[in-house]
Amino acid sequence: MTTRAGFVALIGEPNAGKSTLTNRMVGAKVSIVTHKVQTTRARIRGVAMEGDSQLVFVDTPGLFKPRRRLDRAMVAAAWGGAADADIIVLLVEAHRGVTDGVERILEGLADLPKGRVVALAINKIDRVEAPKLLALSQDLNERFPFAKTFMISAERGHGVEDLRKWLAQELPEGPWLYPEDQIADLPMRMIAAEMTREKLTLRLHQELPYQLTVETENWEERADGSARIDQMIYVARDGHKGIVLGKKGETIKAISQAARAEIEEFLGRKVHLFLQVKVRENWLEEAERYSEMGLDFKDGN
Repeated sequence: MTTRAGFVALIGEPNAGKSTLTNRMVGAKVSIVTHKVQTTRARIRGVAMEGDSQLVFVDTPGLFKPRRRLDRAMVAAAWGGAADADIIVLLVEAHRGVTDGVERILEGLADLPKGRVVALAINKIDRVEAPKLLALSQDLNERFPFAKTFMISAERGHGVEDLRKWLAQELPEGPWLYPEDQIADLPMRMIAAEMTREKLTLRLHQELPYQLTVETENWEERADGSARIDQMIYVARDGHKGIVLGKKGETIKAISQAARAEIEEFLGRKVHLFLQVKVRENWLEEAERYSEMGLDFKDGN
């Protein structure tokens, strides 16, 4: 049996559907999916099997114009993920077409070493008529020599199987990188923290989600098969703490229930989740917080 294995980097603008596609490919929820931009901070890897090939998806943060240290570290992580991958897939939203952001990404792709396999996946095809799709595909292929173009809907699953099969045959020959039953190489502590952060992001609005982070401080396996998980939510200001807690603690209670339900579903067993909120004014400038998120603090300079 000839086995294949390698890394596939999904790149694109924020909200292009990278996390949704990762989760669809892997068949489980390993990457945070919300309607808010810039929610994928670390390079989350999902592992999918296709025949004798093992595809390891590097779900990079969305590429955008960075303003703050955290933004710069996220963009550096995205390009780092692309540079290290065997195959790169650029996701472009069908209804948005070639935006300034997509043009910047195309320029970045042109700077990568020659010979890198780059595919184009036009996502959310259900939002656009066929002639417009074909025109967009032609325009993008004139701007960059893509190895192959796919029309997909990550959310509905259209075209995803064709993309996965093509990726599987394009990967280099070699032994599998992970055990067959492993779907993500992030420690469970970090996946659980991401799930809680997703619930916070969905519940809270405006800037606040980017001014908070979640860390799993304690994970205790219990004799009855359940797990006790203690997590700390770090916010940048005192006022933010009140927003996260909500009136009479209602907001944090709802977030805790939603996060617990999802972690339980992921683990397939009972979970006791305890959340606390702590004000840490300069967490956006602390190297330790960045390494917790899988980002390089130095890249934010």
